[in-house]
Amino acid sequence: MKLRRSMLFMPGAHAGMLSTAFVFKPDSIMFDLEDAVTLREKDAARLLVFHALQHPLYREIETVVRINPLDTPFGLDDLEAAVRGGVQIVRLPKTNTAADVQQLVAEIERIEHSCGRAVGSTQVMAAVESASGVVNAVAIATASPRMMGIALAGFDYVMDMQTERGDGTELFYARCAVLHAARVARIDAFDVVFPDVNDEAGFLKEVDLIRRLGFNGKSLINPRQIELLHNAYAPTEEEVDHAQRVVAAADKADREGLGVIALNGKMIDAPIVNHARRVIASALASGVRQ
Repeated sequence: MKLRRSMLFMPGAHAGMLSTAFVFKPDSIMFDLEDAVTLREKDAARLLVFHALQHPLYREIETVVRINPLDTPFGLDDLEAAVRGGVQIVRLPKTNTAADVQQLVAEIERIEHSCGRAVGSTQVMAAVESASGVVNAVAIATASPRMMGIALAGFDYVMDMQTERGDGTELFYARCAVLHAARVARIDAFDVVFPDVNDEAGFLKEVDLIRRLGFNGKSLINPRQIELLHNAYAPTEEEVDHAQRVVAAADKADREGLGVIALNGKMIDAPIVNHARRVIASALASGVRQ
C-alpha cells in the first residue's frame, strides 16, 4: 500500500533545508521552484534541486518538483532540470484544462527521450487553483496515464472565487469536485495547505474532515505537521479489530461456500469487506493511531 499522506513543500532556493529535509520522513518531498522562490533566485534554485534529486538519501523517499507554469519564462527550464535530475513526479501548478496536462506530458516525453530516461517513468500531478480548474477536474484527472494525483491549492482558488479562507465552507465544493475526479481516474487526491502552523487544533480538525471525505493526503508547509497528520490518518485499534473480524468472517464464508456473510447478526457485503482490507493494509503500512 503506497502511503501519500504527507507532501512536504521545500523551498528550492534554501540549500540548508534541501540538504536535510529527508530526516523529517514525510511520505513525499516536494521541491518548490514556483511560489517559494523569488525571481532572482530561480536559476540557483533550479540547480540546487537538480543536485538534491540525485542525493542518495532522497532515493528512499518519493520526490516531487513543483515547476513554474509552462507559459512562464521558467517552466521549461524547471522541467528539464527536474526530469533530467530523476524526479519521480512533476507537479504542474495552475492547471485549468486537460490540455495543460497534455502539453506537460508531451514535453516530459521529449526530455525523457533526449536524456535516455525510460519513457513513461516520470509521473504527473496537477494542482487545481481556480474555478476553471475545479469545473474541469474530471477532464484534468483523466488527461494522461501518467497522472498519479490531483491536488487542490486553496489560496489562489479562494482568491479566484472572491472570498477568503475560513471554516472550510468556502472549499467544500472544490474539495468534493477534486476528490470525485480523482476517484473517477483512480488516482490520489491531495488537500490544501493549512497555513497556521501554530494552530494544531485547527489543523487536526481540518485533517479529520479531509480524511473522512476520502483524501489520500495533504500538502504541508512545516515538518511539525507531519507526525500529527500521520497519526490522524492511522486507523484506531478498534477499527483494526473490527476490520480483522470482518475479513475473518468473509474468509470463513468463502471456505464454506456460503453466499451470505454475517457478523454479529449483520449482513456484510463486498464493499464492507474491501474497506476492511484497506483498514488492515493501512495499519500494516502506518501503524495504529496513538
